[in-house]
Amino acid sequence: MKQRRQFIRASEVGDYVYCRRSWWLRRVAGWEPGRPERLSQGRSLHRRHGQMTGASGALLLIGLVFVVTALLLLLQ
Repeated sequence: MKQRRQFIRASEVGDYVYCRRSWWLRRVAGWEPGRPERLSQGRSLHRRHGQMTGASGALLLIGLVFVVTALLLLLQ
């Protein structure tokens, strides 16, 4: 049996980077959101999650700076 090649459009790459699960649901499972309010709610949750992830990364960096500073002060 001959296999058909499937191509991924450039717009799908953005969808995949934004949310792999959403991309998979649309591309592989063929699911399309039926309720726009749920889609809007999901976007809001993704945005908040991204903000929290960014904040946790910043806090981790600040913590590392404090640890290095404390070590430098102890070694003097």
